Amino acid sequence: CFSAQVIFRALSPPYAAENPYGAEAQARLKITNLRVRLQERQRCPCLPARAAPQRPPALHYAVYDFIVKGSCFCHGHADHCVPVAGFKPLKAAGVFHVVHGKCMCKHNTAGSHCQHCAPLYNDQPWQAADGKTGAPKECQSCKCNGHADTCHFDMDAWLASGNRSGGICDNCQHNTEGQHCQRCKLGFYRDLRKPFSAPDTCKPCSCHPVGSAVLPLGPRTFCDPSTGDCPCKPGVAGPRCDHCLPGYWGFGDYGCRPCDCARRCDPHTGDCHSSSSDVTWHNEAPPFQAVLNESEPTWGWEDEQGFSALRHSGKCECKEQVLGNSKVFCGMKYTYVIKTKILSAHDKGSHAEVSVKIKKVLKSTKLKILRGRRTLYPESWTNRGCTCPILSPGLEYLVAGHEDVRTGRLIVNMKSFVHQWKSALGRKVLEILKRDCN
Repeated sequence: CFSAQVIFRALSPPYAAENPYGAEAQARLKITNLRVRLQERQRCPCLPARAAPQRPPALHYAVYDFIVKGSCFCHGHADHCVPVAGFKPLKAAGVFHVVHGKCMCKHNTAGSHCQHCAPLYNDQPWQAADGKTGAPKECQSCKCNGHADTCHFDMDAWLASGNRSGGICDNCQHNTEGQHCQRCKLGFYRDLRKPFSAPDTCKPCSCHPVGSAVLPLGPRTFCDPSTGDCPCKPGVAGPRCDHCLPGYWGFGDYGCRPCDCARRCDPHTGDCHSSSSDVTWHNEAPPFQAVLNESEPTWGWEDEQGFSALRHSGKCECKEQVLGNSKVFCGMKYTYVIKTKILSAHDKGSHAEVSVKIKKVLKSTKLKILRGRRTLYPESWTNRGCTCPILSPGLEYLVAGHEDVRTGRLIVNMKSFVHQWKSALGRKVLEILKRDCN
């Protein structure tokens, strides 16, 4: 017999019944060695049968042509391959068809065999293409907002997202941070006039080194990442904390001091703009606009009548005080309750003092409290670094607090009840003191 052929196929027909990129098929297709053993001579079926058995002549037999065909291994993510680096074709007679080993990848894949996703396309796990259905199983891009060149797949993030997104952006650029480079770093704020994908969208904070407050996060001052507004020291105002609030003066390392007069004073010297310094300030000029004692989610500087320390909820939090359940009020066991008019406030360095005129004493315990001038000592202004509770010069308040018998001081702190005076409020508190607090 001549021209006989032996054909070996890694996959048996019909090929459409199996996915050539599946694990089982790939295990057979990725053969690296093929052995052919010539064991014995076979009878040729094309020769006529002999009448009597006869010893066959001793003939040699051999393989005269051996052809191996294959393809480059690309997991279904390439149409053709190119020579690998350093490939040198053999110089020999005849024509040789060489299967090169470097895949020209598509579907956002990379590698010599398209065996992993491209650097910025690791938002989902890599998969081989589906040769049975034709689905390419493309790698998906990470959402890095244009601030990263590479990302990596993280299984924990993938599971936490409900198998939707597992990409973690690497080395966020342009002063951004986060899994998707989705926010500005501390010390920078977003410029809302530009798209977030712009390289200069995150601007450095420009907080004044003297007027801005250092937050508990560390030794540096950080601005609001949404607006760029800075947290200010007591009595300081402005987005950069670079000047005193109206009614304050002496811009310095400890903030600004309250003016000793109802009207505005000179912001540098503290000299009052009014010639009078009597307690009739409240009659000479309109009082400062009252500020609601509540934290604001974002800082606004249009109304600079408020205290700047209230603009940052992490610094201190002043809340509107409401006289509700009488049991709660009595449970505080206030030792004094007075109606008083705020005259001025003074920063003594180690503590603050508020000069007042007591107009009515609703309750006193051990200390003898008389109508007239007196000093209140707001502990929270010093301990907490903010001006809570608010005591605005020229206004009248109902103040309930505790006495310090050892020093003879009337203390005001965050536990005190401080509310702008109203006749109805005074009558209600007096009724609670007589009826429920005995």
